[in-house]
Amino acid sequence: MVAHPVPRRVALVVHPTRDVDRALDALTSWAAERGVDVVQLAVDGARHREYAVEASLEDGDLVVAVGGDGTVLAALRAAAAHGAPVLGVACGSLGALSAVPAEKLAEGLERMWAGEWTARSLPALAVGAAGEPDDWAANDFVVVRRGAGQVVADVAVDDELYVRVAGDGLVVATALGSSAYSMAAGGPVMAAGTAAFVCTPLAMHGGTAAPLVVPADAVVTVEVHPGYAGFDVEIDGRDRVFAGHRFRLTLHPDKLTLVTFGAFGRGLAGLRKRHLITDSPRVLARDARAKR
Repeated sequence: MVAHPVPRRVALVVHPTRDVDRALDALTSWAAERGVDVVQLAVDGARHREYAVEASLEDGDLVVAVGGDGTVLAALRAAAAHGAPVLGVACGSLGALSAVPAEKLAEGLERMWAGEWTARSLPALAVGAAGEPDDWAANDFVVVRRGAGQVVADVAVDDELYVRVAGDGLVVATALGSSAYSMAAGGPVMAAGTAAFVCTPLAMHGGTAAPLVVPADAVVTVEVHPGYAGFDVEIDGRDRVFAGHRFRLTLHPDKLTLVTFGAFGRGLAGLRKRHLITDSPRVLARDARAKR
């Protein structure tokens, strides 16, 4: 196991509405015992509950995301510039990105202090548009129609046209994000560590275009031709305003660092645990008969 330095501070990102008191009580008690300062990070565009002094992230900080997967995604975004590790704490949900449930947070922090953790590197989807600041997504980039009309988008891979799609829009997702919006729209699930990303049309109006798995070193270009009502862009579920209509998408490996304890595997066990993947009823009925 790779040796890790002990955290200099704990920097919190907290779910705005979920019951997190139990987890935060455990964290503040542990930090007081270890003499570790606790601060809170402000997350752009998110509702905020104050639990600690607000501060900017610094080198050597451990970011602790208390809530669910959305909170972990916000924490990963805040941590990326400093390469800080993010410890996800699940409060009332089975988070795919969480290393510990709330009731085991103190144990997890002690393992962090002892260096008994694994850094799980995650890729990110880089989003570029002419004349705009670059952005990135841990899960997905989404173009979606606004209002009752349709949006038309040309999708190309390395300048080779794949499809011109008219409908609700398009999802471009990382392997991590493939089990989120893309999967709900009929896209494939990619096992963790797959060196690829996927483009999934949303409610395509006629035509034929299956979800497309793209190699990690490819460039996907999405040129949008908005209808009368226009279109919206979402990055990891948050609205992002772009003036232009042409987007360049690439995969950046190892941009984010997530804390895990032990082997993560390919993420399939987590999908089953959260019932996003379920067995055929015939198989379940067979198992039930065998238990009689």
